[in-house]
Amino acid sequence: MSQSHRTGERPSETDCSSLFSHLAPSDKMLLLLLGIVVLHIAALVLLFVSTIVNAWTTGSTSSSDLWNNCSTTNRGYRCDLANTGVWIQAVQALMILSIIFSFISLFLFFCQLFTLQKGGRFFLTGVFQILASLFVMSGAVIYTVMSPEWVPDSEAFGWAYIMAWVAFPLALISGLIYVILRKRE
Repeated sequence: MSQSHRTGERPSETDCSSLFSHLAPSDKMLLLLLGIVVLHIAALVLLFVSTIVNAWTTGSTSSSDLWNNCSTTNRGYRCDLANTGVWIQAVQALMILSIIFSFISLFLFFCQLFTLQKGGRFFLTGVFQILASLFVMSGAVIYTVMSPEWVPDSEAFGWAYIMAWVAFPLALISGLIYVILRKRE
């Protein structure tokens, strides 16, 4: 352990760079690619879960998502379909498009990984991932603005809604990394 780690000081740039200095350039690239794939899959999982889970808004007696608005009454548990407005259909479509574009982006990444020339950029992969991030952002913004029309005032935004917002920067960052990244041998 270096002296700066023992004293609680911030490690110097040479300490941080020495962590990976023993790795060959191909190993560094492999670690970078692995990190990008993990980031991409994390964003994809967040998109998928946030789209299907019934927790975009939650309350003590009700919960809502992109597909149903459910509540508990004296007569039992009741769910109404979310086909009552054009805005909710737009959010549904945007969230599904974000999943599709993110999946296509991951597929394109693996295709380009094996077919792209040395020094080439993963531009097409990045464009699809950036579009996926813009779709999820647009869907979350529409839901934020329009949900008071459909969701009772007693409800608060739920964890699936937050997951959609977390997926936006993850997808955007991974898309930007793909655009910047150059393939090396």
